[in-house]
Amino acid sequence: MTNENGQVLYKTSTPFCFGTRMTTLYKVVPNSDPDDMWDHLEVIGEIEWRFSGPSVMRLHGQEMMTDTFIPRHGIRGRKCMFMGPDDLPYRWDMGFRIVRLSCNDTTCQELAWSHRQGLSIIGPKRGPSLDVDPSLMHMLDMVILTFIFV
Repeated sequence: MTNENGQVLYKTSTPFCFGTRMTTLYKVVPNSDPDDMWDHLEVIGEIEWRFSGPSVMRLHGQEMMTDTFIPRHGIRGRKCMFMGPDDLPYRWDMGFRIVRLSCNDTTCQELAWSHRQGLSIIGPKRGPSLDVDPSLMHMLDMVILTFIFV
């Protein structure tokens, strides 16, 4: 995952395996050593995808069961709500072509939204993306991990 300038911010890995799968979320940590120009990846989160029972999310060492941290709502389970580290409620809405994050309060302000990959049939070819409002930068790690989950 990169920013609008192409700089890598996050990386995910979900190796194939039989049984419980694990997605690992890495964050790029800039290198402070002037002789070493390589940035380093640091594991900040994981999702342990379980076939039976709730999956487990870990972020910065904190473990959260998905059925209590980010439960599904709605007729088809297309809404996932969670409490942010700022003690504000948020909601992911999964539409047919887009996923949106909004405040789960009276404002319903949209704060992040996804774009699917453009195949260039109509318009230019582009990769999938997630636009995030600058007001969420204090909790970007959580936004990314919950986006991967939904």
